[in-house]
Amino acid sequence: MNAVSGSTHDTSTGANAHAHFDHDVTIVGAGPVGLALAGWLARRSATQGLSIALIDAREPEDSASDPRAIAVSQGSRTLLEALAWPHDATPIERIHVSQRGHFGRTLIDRHDYDLPALGYVARYGTIVQALARAVRGTQVHWLHHTQAHDPVVEHDGVTLPVVSAGVERQLRTRILVNAEGGLYRALPQRDAQDASDEADAKAVVPAAETKRTRDYGQTALVGVVTLAAPQPHVAWERFTSEGPIALLPMGGVRGADYALVWCCSPAQAERRAQLCDIDLLAELGLAFGARMGRFTQIHARAAFPLGLNALDALVSGNGRIAAVGNAAQTLHPVAGQGLNLGLRDAHALADSLAQHGATPRALAEFAGRRAFDRRMTIGATDTLARFFTVDFGPLATLRGLALTALEFAPPVKTALARQMMFGQRS
Repeated sequence: MNAVSGSTHDTSTGANAHAHFDHDVTIVGAGPVGLALAGWLARRSATQGLSIALIDAREPEDSASDPRAIAVSQGSRTLLEALAWPHDATPIERIHVSQRGHFGRTLIDRHDYDLPALGYVARYGTIVQALARAVRGTQVHWLHHTQAHDPVVEHDGVTLPVVSAGVERQLRTRILVNAEGGLYRALPQRDAQDASDEADAKAVVPAAETKRTRDYGQTALVGVVTLAAPQPHVAWERFTSEGPIALLPMGGVRGADYALVWCCSPAQAERRAQLCDIDLLAELGLAFGARMGRFTQIHARAAFPLGLNALDALVSGNGRIAAVGNAAQTLHPVAGQGLNLGLRDAHALADSLAQHGATPRALAEFAGRRAFDRRMTIGATDTLARFFTVDFGPLATLRGLALTALEFAPPVKTALARQMMFGQRS
């Protein structure tokens, strides 16, 4: 673990210009989004003078063997490739979308957009390792095995209690970024110095976080499956009466390995989790249909509940706390947008910090820049998750008409595809 630096150079002005800070920007969470943000800040000339801390409860090596598959859009690759890119990522050249037992399908092909790929599939562990290598050797102060607790917001910064090796200490930072997802929530506490002054406290302590939530009543069964007759570089999204099934190409021998995301009811997921591999693959074949042929193997099985959790505001804490990645939103996997939206958030935050320094003005600009893309991406994903996961006969007909209409309305299909690949970046 790197030692925490002493007082950094000051980037503020006015009465607090000589206040002591351990860091200018402190990032909690060293997953892909937190690592990417730290790397972008460390490598930009406009932010290289900032003191940046990256706090995580784990070591990067802890994630090295994580087999989870992550869908990375072509737009995200454009953002990442100058920083770090997992070279074993498998390109997606075509996406086939259809319904099980009903008419309607649409094809999205990279050639239609003159792109090298529509997206890529990489293992979570390889993405984290590539980004960790990019951050090592920079000026980022990386604090491993360190737990962050509830921050205290002050007028000129944030005090963050952290615990490492059983010892608690207080870090002062100008800007705090929560990139930790479900393991840490930056819930600001009242500044102890102002606790006796109610009027002043109201100016310091932000309103409670509000968020948009939805329980989809589904669980995702995930794993890596092998196909007897693969179609390399083709991703499949198959809508069934239980929910969507996605197969994402992961390479392997003959290109036969696919990441599986099988959405179904919690009761069915619990039952299927108890099945042996042979029986589970047999059920998967029946649910998916004959389009992909026979499933021969499955490994790295896991399950997790599906829901929408999205903060209404990316910035809180008197304008000094920002949320990115899963700390800002968790989405249904139906369109594979979770990581991609988080990376766009982090890249925009790096832009704003480069322009305005570690100040509330930077965070305010960041929140404004990201509002439209977040609204579009979260809304589109939520609509797809609900529209394509309801087992109701007339809706199946509407879904078929919608999929067919996309084939005959290229401008609409292009707009949807580009939103999923690139989002809206200002």
